[in-house]
Amino acid sequence: MKFKITTALLLTVLGAQAQKVDVPTSFKNAAIQTGILIKNVDSARKEKPNFVSPRTVENGKLKMVVSRDWTSGFFPGELWYFYEYNKDSKWLELAKKYTEDIKKEQFTTTTHDLGFMIYCPFGAGYRLTKDTAYRSVIVQAAKSLSTRFNAKAGVIRSWDHSGTKWKYPVIIDNMMNLELLFEASKFTGDSSFYKIAVTHANNTIKNHYRPDFSSFHVVDYDTENGGVLQKTTAQGYANESSWARGQAWGLYGFTLCYRYTKNPVYLAQADAIAKYILNNKSTPADGIPYWDYNDPQIPNVSRDASAAAITASALYELAKYSKNAKTYKAAADKILYSLSTAYTSKIGDNYGFILEHSTGHRPNNSEIDVPINYADYYYLEALLRYDGKFNFK
Repeated sequence: MKFKITTALLLTVLGAQAQKVDVPTSFKNAAIQTGILIKNVDSARKEKPNFVSPRTVENGKLKMVVSRDWTSGFFPGELWYFYEYNKDSKWLELAKKYTEDIKKEQFTTTTHDLGFMIYCPFGAGYRLTKDTAYRSVIVQAAKSLSTRFNAKAGVIRSWDHSGTKWKYPVIIDNMMNLELLFEASKFTGDSSFYKIAVTHANNTIKNHYRPDFSSFHVVDYDTENGGVLQKTTAQGYANESSWARGQAWGLYGFTLCYRYTKNPVYLAQADAIAKYILNNKSTPADGIPYWDYNDPQIPNVSRDASAAAITASALYELAKYSKNAKTYKAAADKILYSLSTAYTSKIGDNYGFILEHSTGHRPNNSEIDVPINYADYYYLEALLRYDGKFNFK
């Protein structure tokens, strides 16, 4: 698939080449912020010990979540990234402590988000320590996730709620959970995990994407005949619009699918999604997208730093596989430079969250223009990838 360089993209590339990300300073400031966040988390948990992870700032207050929340694994995942960067035993012990709080979710079968909840912290934990206990948790979580796969539809069910809206909803975010299955297959030699992952990915290509490679957010399936009932959105501006974080999830998801399978179909899909993102005319010069590419109120709407961080991290990996490596690396550099210079919290602000200006669920009037844990997680991952310190083994 030929990748066309537009004038806007060329300017992004040239801008990125002139600006270098100061990784040591970025990590130093992020570590200071996270130290503040840990103190706030520990204080909050004295009152509500079941709340294990910080998610965002809501109405000016720190919002904590229980381990069952889909975002619970990002905070311990961040702590592993600090340890990966500086090998300081302080971060190792903190990562172990907060990772343990999520452990019971390996048995949860009522959500598709086990990739986020379990693989983010436990995957990093195993990768960095080779502790077989972490590997066991990953395998059990993959077994739990596999119970949500419907062979007729060929996809993993995302949500069990809102039965009046959807029969068998699958959201584009679900691509991010496939890494858990691929790893479990590698650990165990059980090909069923692998087959579920590739079947889900193939049907996502078939049913989630439009001709321009923008994505629907929600596809509802008929489990009796495997057909599609409807294509809608929950968190985007409209059914036919392109939700920025959804585009980022897809880019990242198909990139990791190529990593595990080396199937050129997935590389072509990731390239096409990258083209859509990087050529999009609604994106500002700093590379940080508005929350939805098609919101008619642009530029008078919120940005989404989380979508930008996910995109940057994905582009760094995609650059390893694609013929468009220089373009992807330069675009990711530009995004990361913007995040590290204009979207970081002042030291002491936002209870210790690292990035500002993310959008969680705008249609629900929730988490608009706030710091949020998954933005911080993928920001740190992108910094590691920029610095060449991140590997998958």
